[in-house]
This record gives sequence, structure tokens and C-alpha cells, in this order.
Amino acid sequence: MATSVAVILALAACGDGGGGDTSGTGGGSSGAGSPTSSGVGAGTPTSSGVGAGTPTSTGNVDPTTTSTGNVDPTTTSTGTIDPTTSAASGGGSCSPAVDITAPNGNPFADAELFVDPGYVKKVDSSIAQVTDASLKAKMEKVKQIQTAFWLDRIEAIKELPAYLDAALKRQNETCQPVTALIVIYDLPNRDCFAEASNGELHLDQNGTQRYREEYIAPIKQILAAHSGQRIAAVIEPDSLPNIATNLGGKRCTEETAQSYRDNVAHTLKELDMPHVYQYIDAAHSGWLGWEDNQKKGAQIFAEVIEAAGNPPSVRGFATNVANYTQLSYTSESYDQQNNPCFGEYDYVNALGTALAAEGLGDKHFIIDTSRNGVGNIRADWGYWCNNKGAGMGERPRANPGGATRLDAFVWVKPPGDSDGVGQEGQPRYDLFCGKENADTRAPQAGQWFHEYFVECVKNANPPL
Repeated sequence: MATSVAVILALAACGDGGGGDTSGTGGGSSGAGSPTSSGVGAGTPTSSGVGAGTPTSTGNVDPTTTSTGNVDPTTTSTGTIDPTTSAASGGGSCSPAVDITAPNGNPFADAELFVDPGYVKKVDSSIAQVTDASLKAKMEKVKQIQTAFWLDRIEAIKELPAYLDAALKRQNETCQPVTALIVIYDLPNRDCFAEASNGELHLDQNGTQRYREEYIAPIKQILAAHSGQRIAAVIEPDSLPNIATNLGGKRCTEETAQSYRDNVAHTLKELDMPHVYQYIDAAHSGWLGWEDNQKKGAQIFAEVIEAAGNPPSVRGFATNVANYTQLSYTSESYDQQNNPCFGEYDYVNALGTALAAEGLGDKHFIIDTSRNGVGNIRADWGYWCNNKGAGMGERPRANPGGATRLDAFVWVKPPGDSDGVGQEGQPRYDLFCGKENADTRAPQAGQWFHEYFVECVKNANPPL
């Protein structure tokens, strides 16, 4: 059971230093971006993909290699669901019926955080490859930890009903709220500053219509059919932060930026339901940590939320998605570049202040701690791809304290899913996946990387 004791800290800026990096130093979700020029806050992110998966596969995929880590395709629900008749809308044998009202609006509080059955299958595939009893025992513990379900391609949507059905089944077994965590991640021209995690939809190929009709519309229908359970959604990692810092670089054109704005606003509006809690991706301290970047990001977030009609279900923002930035630290192996934010706690506090200036002072935060347990593992905090020496971080839980209006620690990036292929010359190869700190044995983004999972388990901090 997640704790429900809230710890609220006063809003505070990270510090006085730095005029703000004009382009950030990290590609947000899985990080990205190596500072390539000198001076205060200099630097240009050169990639940003979250490594959520290769969106080119079709049909049923092997759960040991698929990016989303979803349920067994042989048991996945398909077809249209009638929200008025589906068992997903509630029911069960609990008396009285489970009250899914979130304490103080926090969907993770007083709830069990749902463990993705597909991720369990991946972990089992690694357990089968090791003989060390102690290591096996640690891996068994990982099977009890919540990870997000990634909707990184249209094909993945057909697995969503079974995932939510499984969460509801668990809720009806325990007679307490169970919170499912999903990731919306398929914008047209996705990850415009990345190579490893570009998406399947393109603006010049009817991407907006397909995104809205083939992607968001069926997700909306499925979520509506599961109104008897809490669903938290991370909205489009890397999208809006790219507008703040990377406009004009690589494929981050004005047309793409406007598409990001319009389509994220569309998603926020369409998924606005009482049982759905939306968290917009807000990069991390190594990307929007500088004061200028905080302001740019906050302005864009406010404009998009207003364009969506200020949906009540927009609970707040997700930070450090698929990245390695620690919660707090006083020094790292890389140059801080006058960034006043030393870790995600500082960043959440500072961004909270910037958001308040835009009229969004009521928003809350979640931090991805799936792989940020170990510091000093990279020469530059823009290094985002399969960093060697990484370890699992704080376990998912509600109201952990440490920063203002922090709803929860969550594991958005499933540890063990690759950030991107590490061999030069392979399709979708990104230069950052060949950096000195990157594990170059890595398979394509989103595919299961057994050796990396083993290291994340061994290096877990706190230990498993």
C-alpha cells in the first residue's frame, strides 16, 4: 500500500546561477544532448529519444523483445468495447464497491501500483539466464515493482484492454484501488531531435489525422470503458521540451512544433475523464533546469493546456522520464554549466515556481526513478543512452516528499528496455549510443537488453 502522507515544501528557485542554456543539455526523456559549445549554459542536445521502442513492428510481438512490455498477445482483448456493458467499468465481488476517489487528487496515494504482466515476462526471461541464487532473488523482487505500459505505436493499442482488465482484476481481488500507469507516445514526427526513437507517424504522410483517428480515438474509447479504476498517463515524452530548446535543429521545424502543440492539446482534451490523471512530460533538470529554459517550458505548457480548454484531469508533469538524473547531489562527473538545479528535487521546485508564474501553481509532479540510483556514471549529463553502471533508483511510491507537490516516484522507463542500438551502421543508430559511457552491446530501442538489466539490478540503490 502506498503511503498517503503528503510532504509539501515551499516553492523555491534552484539558485541564482546561469542565464539559461538556450538549448538545454539533455534530451529529456532518455536524456539527450551533449553541450557542444562553451560558455554559460552552452550546449545543444543532439538526441532525445526515450528508447521506448521500435515502432515498425506489426502483429503480435514477442513480449521478451517488445518495447511496451505488455501482456501476452495471445490473451489480449481486441475489438470494440462497450463502456456500458464492460466489466471494466467496475463491478467485482467487493462490498461495498471499491472507491477509486484519489486522496487529495493524487492517483498514486492509498493505492496498489499495478505491476505490468508483460514486464514480469521480460524479467522472467532474464531470470532463466542466470544461475546466481542471490541475483535471482533480487530479480524476483523486481517482478513486484510497478512499471509503465508504453503505447509507442498504434499496434500496441490492442494490448491495452487486457492490461487494464488485469489491473481491474487485481483491484477486485484486493478490494482496494489499483493504479495503472500508461505512456502516450506516438506524435507525428516524434522525437524530432533524436535518431533512436523516431516514431511511425509523419506529418507529410497524413500523420495528424492518423494520430487522432487511429491512435488517440481508440485509446479514449478504451479508457472510457475502464471508468472503474484509476489510470495515470504520461503524455508524449520529449515533445514540448523540444519546442522550448531545439526549434530549428534537425527535424524540429516550425511545422513540427505547431503539430506538437496542437496534438498534445488534442490529447489532453480527448483523454479528460474523471478517472484519468494526465502528467505532461517536462524533461529533466539537465534539459530545462536553467532559468530561461524553465520559463520557456512553463510558457509552452501553459499555452498548450489553455488550448486544450484547461482539462481538470491534467494533474501535472512528469520529469526524468527514461533519464538517469539523480534526485539530488552536490557534484557530478560532468560540468554543471551554471545550471542552478542539482538534481530532480531542485528542478521540480524551480519548475513549480515557473509554472506558478504562468497560472499553473496547482500542478503536481511525478519523477521517474527507474534508473537514477547511481551517480557519476557519465562524462556529460547529456549522455542518455544505455549508460554503463546505471542502477535502479527509489521504488515507486506515493507522496515521497523531497520536493514541492510531488505525487510519486514512478518507474516510467522499464529497466532493461534498451535506449537505442549501440552498433554504428545499424538502422536508427544515434551517436549518443556509441559514446564512451554507453553500453554498445545494446539492441534497438525498446528491445530487452538482458545484460543491462542485470547491471541495473546489481547496482540498485537502495539495494534490492
